[in-house]
Formats: sequence, C-alpha cells, structure tokens
Amino acid sequence: MIEDVWDAVSWALGLALETHALNVWQMSLRALVVFVLAIGMIRLGSKRFMGQSTALDVLLGIVFGSTVSRAITGTAPFFPALAASLTLVLVHWLFSALAVHSPRFETLVKGHERTLVRDGEIQWQAMRRAHITAHDLEEALRVNGKSLDLRAVKSAHLERNGDISIIFHKHHDQEEPA
Repeated sequence: MIEDVWDAVSWALGLALETHALNVWQMSLRALVVFVLAIGMIRLGSKRFMGQSTALDVLLGIVFGSTVSRAITGTAPFFPALAASLTLVLVHWLFSALAVHSPRFETLVKGHERTLVRDGEIQWQAMRRAHITAHDLEEALRVNGKSLDLRAVKSAHLERNGDISIIFHKHHDQEEPA
C-alpha cells in the first residue's frame, strides 16, 4: 500500500525523469508542492525575512528562491533541493537567534547603521564609505517630506536595510503658522 502511494507520488512529480522529460502537469504539481512547503519553511524563519531586510535576509531570499526553483524545474533532485532550502531557512533562523544574544555576531551578519548627518552637518567620510551621494540624501529628505533644509536635520542614518532615516529637530516638526 505505502509502496503504491509512493509510486503514484513519484510518477505525479516525475521524480525518476530527466529535466527535459517533465510534462506541464508534473512541473505544475512540483510548483504547487514546492510553494506550499516553501511557505511552511519561511514561517519557520523570522518574520522579518520578507519585510524590511538586512543583507542576511536578502541573501536568504535569493539563495532560497534559487534552490526551491531547482526542485520545481528538476535541475536538482526534488527532495535534496527541498532539504537544502530548509537548511538555509534553519541557518538563517540560527544566525538571527545568535544575533539577538551577541552584538558582535549581529554586526558581523547584519551590518551596522552609519550616521550621515549630525546636527545639520553632512558626515562626508561616512557618506563616502557608504557610497551615498548628496543626491541620495536629498532624495531621502524629499521622501521624508518635511524639509530639504539640512539645518532642520538633527540626524540622518543609513540603516542596515539600506533605508535612510531622518530625525528632524523638534521645533521643525511643528507646522509654521501661515
């Protein structure tokens, strides 16, 4: 009985076939199975993995996607590709958990923020190290929608996820009377 079920699953997924021999239904079923299993694997990882991402999160997304796609297309053996995908998610989870308990490890795998503006003064050395131009900083000010006047900026930071966050001086947060 179990052997018959396994034979049916193997036939349906085309597990014994070469890549070029997979038909549209087998590839579609593989995609469905991989998608459902990938959702389960991602749920094991941190919730942040698909949101505001650090380099660690982005790397997982790229490598994870590449690995699960090979299970779908048959360019890698089905179950080993899924096992490798699960391993990636578990290592990401482990690294994230270690980062919570070790600031040094956190900086190693997630990076650190850089102060780009301090009290209205551009920190040019930090800007150069981060490869941020004055135009990038102006764009962040426009997106923030408060002011293009650097004197109004208490600090601006290049965050670990690549966003530029801006903190304005208190008196500038309030709207001026018309």
